[in-house]
Order: sequence, then C-alpha cells, then structure tokens
Amino acid sequence: MFGKLVHYAADAILLSAVLAGIKRSTGLTVARNKIENKDVRSAVDKYLGIGEWVMDQGISFMSSSKYFERKR
Repeated sequence: MFGKLVHYAADAILLSAVLAGIKRSTGLTVARNKIENKDVRSAVDKYLGIGEWVMDQGISFMSSSKYFERKR
C-alpha cells in the first residue's frame, strides 16, 4: 500500500514537472483564473509550484555537471 502511494506521488510530481516544462517552452499553462473554488485554485498553484521547483533543481544540477552542455 505504501509503495503504491509513493509511486503515485512520484508520478504526480513528474507530471507537474512536465507541465512546468511545457509552460517554459511554449507559454501554455493551466487557466487557474477559471477555477472558481479558491481552495482548489490554491492547491493547483502549489502543485504547479512543485513542478517549477523540480525543473529548477534539475536545471541547476545539469548546469553544474560536466556531463551536460548547453547548445543554442
């Protein structure tokens, strides 16, 4: 039971990171202003914020690693 919970949490975090990547590369994001319930809107904001944090940490790690290089 605990293993499934950890698995679902990891999947949710990865999905949030994918949404953050889509936002950064295309500008498309969840229309949070259309969510009427303020508690749900706050939860969505926190969920998407976790994805942004995961993206920032991944980029920071990759930038400091010798195994990754930036190509433009």
